[in-house]
Amino acid sequence: MSIKVGIIGAGGMMQYHAAGFIQGGAEITAVTDMNLAAAEKAAMEFGAKPFSDPAKMLAEADIDAVTIITPNKFHKPLAIQAMDAGMHVFCEKPPALNAEEVKEMKDAAEKAGKVLMFNFNNRARPESYAMMDYINSGDVGTINSAQCQWIRRTGIPGFGGWFTNKALSGGGPLIDLLHMLDLGLFFMGCPEPEWVLAQTFDNFIQNKGFKGPWGIPDVADGVTDVESAVHAMIRFKGGQVVTFRNSWAEMIHREEVSVVFQGSKAGGKVERLFGTDGLDETAIDTCELYVQENGNSVNRTIIAEACEDMGRIRSAENFIRTINDEEKPLNTPDQALGLMKIIDATYQSAQSGTPVQIS
Repeated sequence: MSIKVGIIGAGGMMQYHAAGFIQGGAEITAVTDMNLAAAEKAAMEFGAKPFSDPAKMLAEADIDAVTIITPNKFHKPLAIQAMDAGMHVFCEKPPALNAEEVKEMKDAAEKAGKVLMFNFNNRARPESYAMMDYINSGDVGTINSAQCQWIRRTGIPGFGGWFTNKALSGGGPLIDLLHMLDLGLFFMGCPEPEWVLAQTFDNFIQNKGFKGPWGIPDVADGVTDVESAVHAMIRFKGGQVVTFRNSWAEMIHREEVSVVFQGSKAGGKVERLFGTDGLDETAIDTCELYVQENGNSVNRTIIAEACEDMGRIRSAENFIRTINDEEKPLNTPDQALGLMKIIDATYQSAQSGTPVQIS
């Protein structure tokens, strides 16, 4: 079945979503953006119909599914609106501003009987598929602990724009760079969390010397009220633990994106070290498994195909193939809800200075 997709948001991430949908056999039939000129330009590329209003697209376009590529504040209302109109939904990360909003999205998907997925694209990286093969085969055993981080020395995405405005984004790097925490939980089988102890920092959040190479323009007189870094520890009800660290601006050597875990039979690492200019093509990718064999420490290098887009295209493809019952979903609304409960508790712990229980 050829799924017809409408895109909401013609920004930079659109190229990956669209490529993945087409790779999965879908068609792009509509594009919506508040900037009609941007919608028209993108629609022309795909032979699609342009819109400036999502409600008008949902009412008039020939679509079966939508993808939402907007500031985080609009994820929940647009997703619910689309599912109520009978559409499947693929939504950029983070799922929403908080766990309560994700619960509403989950309930709407169940009521409508539609697929709701999120772009946790690092689950779709070739390295992640390869590592999950070892985990699912039992070679790793039970993963008891993991260290997850996405850390940058300079990476504040503009000053005063929606990324630095908590009302629009939900927070700073804790919510923006949640990918490695999600990947670590994925490797561990998404265990049920018990409590979080955390601290956020805002040392450099007003310092434009830490902006980084992303090219997102500043907004004069805009709001910058989010954290620049977070350090936290999670304990799970089964006794496992995770430490994680996210930063846009922190005194470190270089940008690092990694999950390192320790299992009862083997440990492992999935890592990307970015170049000093922050560009993907200068990155170094590592995927390794650590085992004991015949009394010796053995490090196995896992060979995976190169993937500069960090799984973004494959993640979108999986959404289409899930709708068509060709693949299992790489993520579920329940998993997204569990992740956002951890994010909420992390912010609460940082504010209170004490561990926060997760129910």
